[in-house]
Amino acid sequence: MSDEKIKKVTIVVSRGSLEGVYPGLIMANGARMEGIEADLFFTFFGLDAIIKDRMNNLKVATVGNPGMRFPNGMPMPTMMGGLPGISAMVTSMMQKEMEEIDIPPVGEFMEMISDAGCGIYACKATVDMFHLTEKDFCPQMNEVITVGEFYEKSAGAQIIFT
Repeated sequence: MSDEKIKKVTIVVSRGSLEGVYPGLIMANGARMEGIEADLFFTFFGLDAIIKDRMNNLKVATVGNPGMRFPNGMPMPTMMGGLPGISAMVTSMMQKEMEEIDIPPVGEFMEMISDAGCGIYACKATVDMFHLTEKDFCPQMNEVITVGEFYEKSAGAQIIFT
């Protein structure tokens, strides 16, 4: 085990579900709390976390999620995740659990992370592909950058995919 400390992380968020976005936010916040430089790079459906009209309406992906379980710990059959209302119910339950342990909603979390000095970036190729403009994003988003610029900003960083 190395005694070398991590100095910088870049976290790539590519999934737009509630359980796809929060790991990146939690890791970025934890990095900043430990004095580690951190940037978040949002691409593909992960952009939903920084699109102001979507960021506080993320849902849990219930279809095709092999880790989905009932509160008693029993696995939830995949086909059940596709029933009307299941995603909304599971999302509501997860949000309630997160609220009970003081995990803030995405918009508030984004403000905290930005205020702590974390860079927040959107992938230019994805922004162009989805026909988005900078007006679509939350004010904490620093800029839209290319993959090449992402690698420049990530020089010397540990790159983490969530």
